[in-house]
Amino acid sequence: MCGIVGAVAQRDVADILVEGLKRLEYRGYDSAGVAIIDNNNQLNRVRRLGKVQELADALITTPLSGGTGIAHTRWATHGAPSEVNAHPHVSSENIAVVHNGIIENHQSLRIRLQGMGYEFVSETDTEVIAHLVHLELKTSATLLEAVQKTVKQLDGAYGTVVLDTTDKSRVVVARSGSPLVIGYGVGENFIASDMMALLPVTRKFAFLEEGDVAEVTRFEVNVFDTNGVPVKREAKEQDISQDSGDKGEYRHYMLKETYEQPTAIRNTLEGRLSGNVLDMNTFGEGADEIFKGIEHVQIIACGTSYHSGMVARYWLESLAGVSCNIEIASEFRYRKSHVPKNALIVTISQSGETADTLAALRLAKELGYKASLVICNVAGSSLVRESDLAFMTKAGAEIGVASTKAFTTQLVGLLMMTWAIGKHHGMSEAVQNEIASSLMALPSKLEEVLALASSIEDLAEDFADKHNALFLGRGDQYPIAMEGALKLKEISYIHAEAYAAGELKHGPLALIDADMPVIVVAPKNDLIEKLKSNVEEVRARGGLMYVFADSEANFASDDTMKVINVPVCDDLIAPIVYTLPLQLLSYYVAIIKGTDVDQPRNLAKSVTVE
Repeated sequence: MCGIVGAVAQRDVADILVEGLKRLEYRGYDSAGVAIIDNNNQLNRVRRLGKVQELADALITTPLSGGTGIAHTRWATHGAPSEVNAHPHVSSENIAVVHNGIIENHQSLRIRLQGMGYEFVSETDTEVIAHLVHLELKTSATLLEAVQKTVKQLDGAYGTVVLDTTDKSRVVVARSGSPLVIGYGVGENFIASDMMALLPVTRKFAFLEEGDVAEVTRFEVNVFDTNGVPVKREAKEQDISQDSGDKGEYRHYMLKETYEQPTAIRNTLEGRLSGNVLDMNTFGEGADEIFKGIEHVQIIACGTSYHSGMVARYWLESLAGVSCNIEIASEFRYRKSHVPKNALIVTISQSGETADTLAALRLAKELGYKASLVICNVAGSSLVRESDLAFMTKAGAEIGVASTKAFTTQLVGLLMMTWAIGKHHGMSEAVQNEIASSLMALPSKLEEVLALASSIEDLAEDFADKHNALFLGRGDQYPIAMEGALKLKEISYIHAEAYAAGELKHGPLALIDADMPVIVVAPKNDLIEKLKSNVEEVRARGGLMYVFADSEANFASDDTMKVINVPVCDDLIAPIVYTLPLQLLSYYVAIIKGTDVDQPRNLAKSVTVE
């Protein structure tokens, strides 16, 4: 949830560190700070409350020189956003630490360290790491050894980088739960939470594994596993584009990424469909053999990814004839659950680093699931490395906090997975051909939906003074209603809830009045007449409705109902097609509300702590 950058170089690194933080600001923007060892072996630190630009401005008036440094942009957990709680944290003016994660036993560690004379100046859990390293260094030969001893005392999640002014030739990094990547340069090396931060300086990266501790100098990187044994983590050249972090002509990343969805889905499909034939290598080596024996699918995810999994459940059971459960990862990992026979565990995560989902996968493997598959957007991420099979969505970098193209490409991957499993469970050639043709038609259908943007922008004006909203859907549109509600509250801060439309009588109907807009997703399907009855229930109570409907569904605008006709599409892809209008609605409402679209109060991007 926080962004980390580190460097060991001969040149001054302050600008590199700050540029890296700007590229990681989607991970946190409560405060930012940098610490650098200068040529006199002095530790100089600058921290600022607020966004990274505040730190950048401060460094203009108080420039820092030196080639060894660490930097951090914070999303507050322990301790309110403030300069004193901002990272890096120090101990005795020689140890500096940045940290992403939560140290669950920080209180007991703090009490022990205070008893030994250490003074705490912040409310953070991170400060215990700095003092522990300082303590352990007294009885250790190297900083590496001190950090190895320290991390064995920490419970919880951490991605952390430590430097010591007595030896500016190196930094030590440790990873447990929170992702860290090493960037390799020429006579210089770097550390970050995400490759995106380091693209201006390198294209060669290695990912640290769970429990790794690494010593990074200008000329080498030495990695040790959780047992202290030296290990190799392969460094590879990455072809990710640097300009993927630019907004281009768009006002916000979210809008850019919404409009990128037709292209993103074309990339997701590319090379995977040949005519009406699905390439089984899409899911990894041996996927077809694994899918033959699957009788049950357990889907695990969080947030937006959870909603994509909910849609997949409808597809798997109706199209593939395979039973399916879907559960929030943080619930699954903390309860005892039954493992069905010949079950596949499917995890879904944009980043591949979501801590709860990763923990759920590890638990599932221990419980005896037959195989694991991840739907993910980041190659080399933890979930990809630890799963038997992987479907890469190829959505490209998603910077906006409110997920857009990651969600729709996940749905494409899940529909292809349904096809791949279903063909071993009696799925007819006709259904397989229908899936293929629907998927190939999807990008152009989404382009038609994007043409509705101005009409949806006009609707948004009605929400300027609203504080609550209700989303309704039926069947596989119910999860889409949930995703629409999530987007609205995520970036506009309007309280929004979603219900299966048939549940109106069980509570939400009592809340409907002229101040409660009701948003309805209404493709023409077998449930459309039922949905129309639900709409009338809302109308009878004075509710104002905004209906996204198939033009053949015969909804008509009037004083109480505004209808946006969505292009006619196949039922199979309707959940994906109807997602886009809701994304656009939430975006334009947020603009009217004046919120920070790309950096909202709710940070849900690359969540690495529960």
